[in-house]
Amino acid sequence: MPRSVKIRQEFIDQLKASLPRLGYPRQKDLAEELKLSLATVSNFLNGKSVDYLNFLEICDKLGQDWKALADHNLNCSNYTTAIENKLPSEISFATFEDESKIEDFIYVERPPIESICEQTLCQPGALLRIKAPGFMGKTSLMDKVLPQLASKGYQIVRLNLHYAEEEIHFSNLDKFLQWFCVSVGQRLGIQNQLAGYWDEKYSTSKINCNTYFEQYLLKQLKAPVVLSLDEVERVFPYSVATEFLGLLRAWHEDAKTRHIWKKLRLVVIHSTEAYVKMNVNESPFNVGVALELPEFTPEQVQILAKKYDLAWDLAQVTQLTDMVGGHPYLVGQVFSHIQMYGITLEELLQNASTEAGIYGNHLRRYWGMLQQHQELVEALKKVVIASGTVQLEPMLGYQLQRLGLVQQVGNEVKIACNLYRQYFDYCFRASL
Repeated sequence: MPRSVKIRQEFIDQLKASLPRLGYPRQKDLAEELKLSLATVSNFLNGKSVDYLNFLEICDKLGQDWKALADHNLNCSNYTTAIENKLPSEISFATFEDESKIEDFIYVERPPIESICEQTLCQPGALLRIKAPGFMGKTSLMDKVLPQLASKGYQIVRLNLHYAEEEIHFSNLDKFLQWFCVSVGQRLGIQNQLAGYWDEKYSTSKINCNTYFEQYLLKQLKAPVVLSLDEVERVFPYSVATEFLGLLRAWHEDAKTRHIWKKLRLVVIHSTEAYVKMNVNESPFNVGVALELPEFTPEQVQILAKKYDLAWDLAQVTQLTDMVGGHPYLVGQVFSHIQMYGITLEELLQNASTEAGIYGNHLRRYWGMLQQHQELVEALKKVVIASGTVQLEPMLGYQLQRLGLVQQVGNEVKIACNLYRQYFDYCFRASL
């Protein structure tokens, strides 16, 4: 067996399209569950070679026969030759061509959010902050808005901080800002000239980064550039966060008086779940235009149903939202399974709050996160057993809200949806 293996090209699109159905709406969710790097999972899903053991592990997690997926055109004498020409017949995939089309297909507008984003980013030196718990549609919102700006002549750069190596970049400001400068330049198609602008002896990391943008990258741009930074929460627990976010804030302020910085429009996307890990009282960012994504309204849930060719009335919508609220991911998973497997809503909801149901991975992820904060476990227990709203210590209520597990009602909170009430009630009873 070779030390590295890759999947066959004809299965790439099918595997990517299958991830949401299997409970992994983003590649990073699969990577985190497997405890592999995003780069490894991305290489696997894009037909690049990965370590043989990683290949087997990913195939097993996706419920696939590795022999059926593996590219047998490798120069290795002891590589297995008994490889099937197609996936097992019981495997059914959606037919979307790539991830961007999947997200566009399931996208439902939440006015006036989209227009606020577009109008904000048309302003010189704009800084837009988009925050929400996980799976609320932060990234797909940009998938909707950024192409509109591109059609107006703006240059678009999307950079996900997941691609930075935590052990290498997040522990060293100089290395992190160098990675940041090079990554932005690559996406702009501008040659790396970092060596000519980075003065390690007499200058500071932030000044060097500022100089590289001001005197090199931005000077070459004839049109404004929208720099969209995703998963910014990844830097929050590290010392580089204060310096990096401070630098972004300084660029936003510089745009008020300096023409060169008016070209740069910043989008900072981060999950509010990170606030719990940071154990801080305030948002890590307090400038620019802030947007916090709401849940779908019943009408928007009904629109989403139509996108899945489901002619639902408001009574059916109410039956679903009584269980999961208007959470985009939770709602979308139901529609996806109904469309793909032809099962009924009643059948799906019957075991939805169990680990055997369609939300098993999602619920276990929350339970694992809560286990690291016993005070949050005790606070959530009070909310779960209450029939209505309950008053919590303000910071505990705030942190549970940032996680998306409760909703604020005045100075009190209530459970976000019955799905969470039922699942966590089971967890609390089982842990007695």
